[in-house]
Amino acid sequence: MRMPAIGITCYPDQGGSGVVATELGLNLARHGCEVHFITSSLPFRLRSYGKNIFFHKVEMPEYPVFRNSPYTLSLATAMHDVALHHNLDILHVHYAIPHAAAAFLAREMMKPTPLKVITTLHGTDITLVGQEPSFFPITRFLIEQSDAVTTVSSFLKEETKKVFGVGDDIEVIPNFVDPRVFKPRQDDELRERLAPGGEKLILHASNFRKVKNVPAVVKVFGLLRRDHDVRLLLVGDGPEMSEVQGLVEQHELENDVVFLGQSDHLEDILPVADVLLLPSRHESFGLVALEAMACAVVPVMTSIGGASEFINDGHNGFLRDPDDIEGMAEAIGTLLDHDNQRQNMAEDARRDATMDFGASCIMRQYLELYEKLI
Repeated sequence: MRMPAIGITCYPDQGGSGVVATELGLNLARHGCEVHFITSSLPFRLRSYGKNIFFHKVEMPEYPVFRNSPYTLSLATAMHDVALHHNLDILHVHYAIPHAAAAFLAREMMKPTPLKVITTLHGTDITLVGQEPSFFPITRFLIEQSDAVTTVSSFLKEETKKVFGVGDDIEVIPNFVDPRVFKPRQDDELRERLAPGGEKLILHASNFRKVKNVPAVVKVFGLLRRDHDVRLLLVGDGPEMSEVQGLVEQHELENDVVFLGQSDHLEDILPVADVLLLPSRHESFGLVALEAMACAVVPVMTSIGGASEFINDGHNGFLRDPDDIEGMAEAIGTLLDHDNQRQNMAEDARRDATMDFGASCIMRQYLELYEKLI
């Protein structure tokens, strides 16, 4: 079978959907697919152009009559042009709004030449954005019009069916991790720089949006700091950053919290941590937790959403309600107080992440879906 030519569109900035889409494209290219990224800017994990990888920037012309540039129309035009000139078989879009809308238009423009559209739902496109009254009808329409729809967890599939009343044929293809990239490694120099007094390290990484519940991270850390020699690493940036910085100052934790900002190389930072803390209001999956597990770092994570599909509470991580500040602090305290238990859980986390959610296994599911469509 000829390997398909695939156009991938995602949000290119730091966030789970963009990370998954980029890593998917990179792995598909290694399998022999021709992959064309069609985005507004270079995806932040697309660090170099490898074999079979192409990037097409969506141009957004300015015109006085437009108060805001009509990005969806520019994206649809770019998708059509790339599909036409590079003989794409599939447009695989990540996050429904506006990418599925643009793909629908591009497919219509391509007729009668066949072009398939796959929409992968990642979470907030269904649980938040898609439920906005102004977006609800078109989100449901785009789900129905896609040639195939996938979700990153069973939780999200059921949520989509419950909210929109469609999606019985949605295929669950979970997020994945590349164990060649995310793996345990010893970096004494980095560890000493981040924990100069030999402190244990708690890490949180996100896009600092309200749904990530980052203030809870600071509150949990404040409780831990009373009885443990620990430091907190905050990786990422976003709209809630100023509130988080204020909370750190309010609790007089400035000397114990390290703001690392956005990082294109999370695989270098994760392995030096002892615990990952992710108390989101909900997570359809929680990719960073899976990446931490592959690095042999134990996650303490929200119990709301799809995390239970890869975290076995008390065995390879802990699941707690995002408002249970004391419960999260207690779970982390147990790990900090009992090194052997933490190491055993870390080994289980690493094994479960790489065996059940390794890139090669999940790639087979995507390739089977592509073959079925074309």
